[in-house]
Amino acid sequence: QVQLVESGGGLVQAGGSLRLSCAASGRMFSINAMGWYRQPPGRQRELVAVIPRGGNTDYADSVKGRFTISRDNAKNTVYLQMNSLKPEDTAVYYCNLEGLAIATMTRINIWGQGTQVTVST
Repeated sequence: QVQLVESGGGLVQAGGSLRLSCAASGRMFSINAMGWYRQPPGRQRELVAVIPRGGNTDYADSVKGRFTISRDNAKNTVYLQMNSLKPEDTAVYYCNLEGLAIATMTRINIWGQGTQVTVST
């Protein structure tokens, strides 16, 4: 069973920075892509950034130039560096993994538990 453990959320003033981390653990799985989504209060979950294995990264327009997604394949970990944070970035941030369970050759789509990011004015 694959699990994702997130860390790095918190409270920060506008203009500040935070770095989120998400580590995947489990047995016999491969990763196609990892990404970050967020759910602002009262709104639906939305894509923030995604990094496919060996491919180009993709960002929501609202975070381009401020957020950077990166990945350490050896550690099965994805990071989200968030700079120049704005109050509208306030949300619960979720890590996502798309991959393959090798034992059954079935696709998997796993979510982390979420971490709160609050940006104050």
